[in-house]
Amino acid sequence: MSTLGLLGQVELPAQVASVPQARSYVRDLLDGVGHPYADDALLLLTELVTNSVRHSDSGHAPGGRVIIAVAHHNGTLHIDVIDAGSSTGQRPRVCPDADPDSGGGRGLWLVQQLSSDWGWYETSAGRVVWFQLGGR
Repeated sequence: MSTLGLLGQVELPAQVASVPQARSYVRDLLDGVGHPYADDALLLLTELVTNSVRHSDSGHAPGGRVIIAVAHHNGTLHIDVIDAGSSTGQRPRVCPDADPDSGGGRGLWLVQQLSSDWGWYETSAGRVVWFQLGGR
């Protein structure tokens, strides 16, 4: 993708209470552009923000934060979830035997199944886990 049009960015406390706030924020952004994959985007966002709160240093440190950035270009939606990463070296991984009916352990499996592309990388500020919808 050459140039993304940033729709919005928000920084939230890395707490469980921020998950519905993140969903509401992104829902409002996507309502403005009428993206056809909005429901999938909200599901995947929920999974990634929940992972940040549960598994990253952001969720375990006082004052930890999670940043969500949403961009759109030529029908493709790109969402970044940025957190402090993990000082224990824990890396995002898809559970190969994730049970679709399970109540946990399937977040990145869902991202892999529903997104047109996804990935993660480390920065000096932490970790970015991203996904794209559209263009499939």
